Amino acid sequence: MKIILLVIGKTDKKWLQEAILEYKTRINRYISFEIKELPDVKNAASLPDAIRKKKEGELLMPYLSDCTTIVTDEKGSEMRSVEFSKWINKNLISGGKNLCFVIGGPYGYPDEIYECAQEKISLSKMTFSHQMVRLIFVEQLYRAFTILNREPYHHE
Repeated sequence: MKIILLVIGKTDKKWLQEAILEYKTRINRYISFEIKELPDVKNAASLPDAIRKKKEGELLMPYLSDCTTIVTDEKGSEMRSVEFSKWINKNLISGGKNLCFVIGGPYGYPDEIYECAQEKISLSKMTFSHQMVRLIFVEQLYRAFTILNREPYHHE
């Protein structure tokens, strides 16, 4: 089993790229983890929101058939870091499919993505840029594994 983070577009800030790579490297000590950056929709800025979401959904769908899909969404379940680590552990113990976490574009997901998702999670009630959400997610995933392994990273 592995964990995959699916994202739309590239991270364009070098400092974010470096931080994300650092956590990606750390996570790979515990489990196979990869980040799949899908290309931005062409001419996205000139498209109506609904069309843009639909096109982003079309990019994501081929990657979701062989995995348990979890979308990040402001209306999703909120968890503290310890709860998230337990949730990760439960999903890993159950075995089976890869876990695919999805960070969509700035306008959300089309209905088809929500329909194929097994879970919606919220990283915060606050709104973050899609660039920052990637870093926040990988840090929390790393934190979850340190909690599960009783390592001195998370303090409670």
